[in-house]
Amino acid sequence: MAGTKKKVGKVTHFYSNLNVAVIKLAGELKKGDSISIEGATTNLTQKADSMQIDRKNIETAKKGQEIGMKVADRVRDGDVVYRL
Repeated sequence: MAGTKKKVGKVTHFYSNLNVAVIKLAGELKKGDSISIEGATTNLTQKADSMQIDRKNIETAKKGQEIGMKVADRVRDGDVVYRL
């Protein structure tokens, strides 16, 4: 895969009933960005296509914000989120 990955956040919570990860952002993330969520037992690549703050859909999230994102598979607290 070409390009470099940039750390944009960390998973702080995972709602297994909703398949939603709460991500504390360390960088900007836009809807449609390709992301990778990586941890000791996590290796998930997907598009950031469903992001919310306080249950409202957003297009762009900025550093320091906490967002909810629908994820394709289970992730764990402490997993690192990269923009590809």
